[in-house]
Amino acid sequence: MIGIGLDLCEVARIETAISSPAFLQRYYTPEEQSYIASRGKMGAQSAAAMFAAKEAFLKAVSAGIGGGITLQEIEILHDPGGAPRYHLTGAACERLHQMGGQTVHLSLTHENGMAAAVAIAE
Repeated sequence: MIGIGLDLCEVARIETAISSPAFLQRYYTPEEQSYIASRGKMGAQSAAAMFAAKEAFLKAVSAGIGGGITLQEIEILHDPGGAPRYHLTGAACERLHQMGGQTVHLSLTHENGMAAAVAIAE
């Protein structure tokens, strides 16, 4: 293990923010936006968990927002069973490899208006 990150995000804050197309386009990839839209009433919870996952990744690789990695370079995809995984591009991928990492494990949860993510970089 080369790094661990944890983040907590309030669903109501993200629910308000995702009502703005500009927010969605700035922080989520087109595929993530489609996933959020497909979740219906659960879209805000999913968006909050994905946002937390992006910030957890930044913590796992010792980078912060504004540290040269955009949140669009940290994409959260889901396998057919629904399990989340990272798809890294650009500076996010470079940062992981510079640290000697090959993969980042991801766990998401949401309950009672909060969403959380844990990222473990190896």
